[in-house]
Amino acid sequence: MSELVMETTTPAPVATPPARRSTARPIRAAAWIALVVLLAALPLYIDTAWLKAGQYMMIGAVGAIGLTLLTGQAGQLSLAHAFFLLVGATGYTVLSGPTDDDRVIGLGLDPGLALIGAVVISALVGLAFAPVAGRLRGIYLGVASLSLVFLGLYFGQSLDALTGGTSTGRTPATFELFGFPFSNGGPEIELMGVPIRAAERIWYLFLILTAIAFLLARGAVRGRVGRSWRAVRDNEAAATAMGVGVARAKAGAFAVSSAFAGLAGVMTVLWFDILKPDESEYGTYGINVSIAFLAMVIIGGLGSVPGAVVGALIVHGLPQALTLFSGDLGWFSETGGGGLTPILVSSFIYGAAIVVVVLFEPGGLAAIGRRLTGLFRARPREITREETS
Repeated sequence: MSELVMETTTPAPVATPPARRSTARPIRAAAWIALVVLLAALPLYIDTAWLKAGQYMMIGAVGAIGLTLLTGQAGQLSLAHAFFLLVGATGYTVLSGPTDDDRVIGLGLDPGLALIGAVVISALVGLAFAPVAGRLRGIYLGVASLSLVFLGLYFGQSLDALTGGTSTGRTPATFELFGFPFSNGGPEIELMGVPIRAAERIWYLFLILTAIAFLLARGAVRGRVGRSWRAVRDNEAAATAMGVGVARAKAGAFAVSSAFAGLAGVMTVLWFDILKPDESEYGTYGINVSIAFLAMVIIGGLGSVPGAVVGALIVHGLPQALTLFSGDLGWFSETGGGGLTPILVSSFIYGAAIVVVVLFEPGGLAAIGRRLTGLFRARPREITREETS
């Protein structure tokens, strides 16, 4: 009888948590540290042309992060991202511009304060558009937001006192932080025998801004704000029943996305070292730019912050890489209306990538990445009766 009791009361096999739970965090932290070290060391080993290409990719990453929050997390389609780039670029140039120039308006603020001010102005302009965004959804909101790009084209050409006009534009103030200029001026700095000049300094500045944007976005997605955005995206009636202010959540998402785009606009004007409004709707702040940002978030995966970064590397990085390689390999040597260019070839490639993603993997590269990492996850095992004895 005692043997029977012992047999029936023996605990059943239980599953233990996977071993990866204790090792995943250190591995992930080590991977992030290695990535940061690699990005910090790149200026010591690559030339200026590739540094400029990397800077352009980081501009795309910041803008794409803002758009994926709006479109992927909050479910609001926007084609106005290029407009907010122009707002951020103009805001920084005007706020930091000299006060003694009779041709244009300048407030002479510290460049660091001007950067923050430009981001705030972009957020406020996005907030002003929020009533429209709150009433429209889907393609209707996309078409309405597209009107802002044409509005930016008009104001860019008309307000010469702010933008400098389409003929000459205006030069932005050199960015400085605590008196340290991100240019060839100031103190001479060397690391491992490599002089740290304008290209290297702008690289580190953009790297810091991109990291801040990434961390803020990840915090928003994982926090209460992100949950409210997703609730509104999935079902507005259910979100209202749960106490989520739908109008407030939509307005907040549009303002946050506009702020990210404004920061990308500041980085754009620092990258070009000139603010020059477009002469047509296809330019630095035109329709093509808005479509490129939308391509980034679709390829990377709607709503995924890391996916938006990877999408930016593809869409902004591919034309830069093809341009740099073409000079060495003799590609795209044809001229004339029918000749291929790096930008045209890149458009074909990421256009095809969008079609492939929509047809075969709507989750984008982020979903593919999750599937690949899932293959390496340890499965839970059962504790045998011998181990419990």
